[in-house]
Amino acid sequence: MLNTEQIRKDFEILEESMNGKPLVYLDSAATALKPKAVLDAMDVYNKKASANVHRGVYKLSNDATDLYEGARTRVAKFLGAKDAREIVFGRGASDALNLVATGYGLHHLKPGDEIITTELEHHSSFLPWQNVAKVTGATLKFIPLTEEGRVTVENFKSVLTAKTKVVAINYISNVMGYLTPIKEIAALAHEVGAVVTVDAAQAGPHVNIDVQDLDVDFLSITGHKIYGPTGIGALYGKYELLTNMEPAQFGGEMVDFVDLPTGTTFKDTPYRFEAGTPPIAGAAGLAVAMDYVEALGWDNIRAHELELRQYAVDELSKIEGVEIYNPQSDTGIVSFNVGTAHPHDMATVYDANGVCLRAGHHCAQLLMRYLKQPATLRASMGIYTTKADIDALVAATKEGKETFDVF
Repeated sequence: MLNTEQIRKDFEILEESMNGKPLVYLDSAATALKPKAVLDAMDVYNKKASANVHRGVYKLSNDATDLYEGARTRVAKFLGAKDAREIVFGRGASDALNLVATGYGLHHLKPGDEIITTELEHHSSFLPWQNVAKVTGATLKFIPLTEEGRVTVENFKSVLTAKTKVVAINYISNVMGYLTPIKEIAALAHEVGAVVTVDAAQAGPHVNIDVQDLDVDFLSITGHKIYGPTGIGALYGKYELLTNMEPAQFGGEMVDFVDLPTGTTFKDTPYRFEAGTPPIAGAAGLAVAMDYVEALGWDNIRAHELELRQYAVDELSKIEGVEIYNPQSDTGIVSFNVGTAHPHDMATVYDANGVCLRAGHHCAQLLMRYLKQPATLRASMGIYTTKADIDALVAATKEGKETFDVF
């Protein structure tokens, strides 16, 4: 099990108060807090190696390049990639997901081709492929969800055809916290020659990702959900696919040779996809964040989060009128509403009590329609969450129900 008391000492922000109350942070699914080790790693670059990468011939630039490329190697290890060249750095998972849709989808799909996705997707996973379908004439198809709102292998089979060219799907839903059977889906998709691109933004801090075992073609993560910096993420792609993809952005450092009128050639992957100055400090922080998380142990993290999720479900269920939409979630996410109270109204009560959690459609409007709700509340646990945090959530929920649930 995790030593939460010791872990919390690494997160200085937890010593802060909010609206005069102890800070209770239950919004890790949106952005996780950052331990001191991550902040220190970014400081090392900014204070001692603050030069650009790949370009200078002087030692400071070489040191920055070593730091940056070392981070790429660390990400490759974190994801189980066989080669660091299969890792492309970008601004986050949204950036990575868009790169696949733009660099691969727009150049390989045509009218009549089919793209399979789900109503569980974050907008960053769905919208790029909606655009690809619009531009290319391909057709979007959705895996039917179970009554519980899950993706199953059998339901995936019901929409898979010889026309399927892309499967765009999340590893863990950001609202329901459900794990998708990615390995089985990828195997079936490959039988018909389809490419599988996975949004693993929510999976990064919760499960041990092994892209070779899953045998996915592309997988996207973001740093700020893995207790790392904002503005940094990574795309894993099979090397042969990346090599045959077109760049999505153009500029400095990604070119090999420029000539008139159209004689420009681009660098090999991954550099052809990293135009301009990259997020160097972010890469340094991300590498340390991955060290930090892995040192805690995946089984320990999962056991901790599931114990707290169950405690939250049990306690919230005792409040009359609370509806929980994912009581059997696979991760530390609880999505719920309180009687007739609007989530945004409830959020003001949580805020007044120092409780940080999300209220809204969570960039998943397709799922909100599936749930027949305009919005939900979402409490999400992290490695630093305690039972006292859940108690504060429950107390604020009771207060909000008394205030707003009047119909």
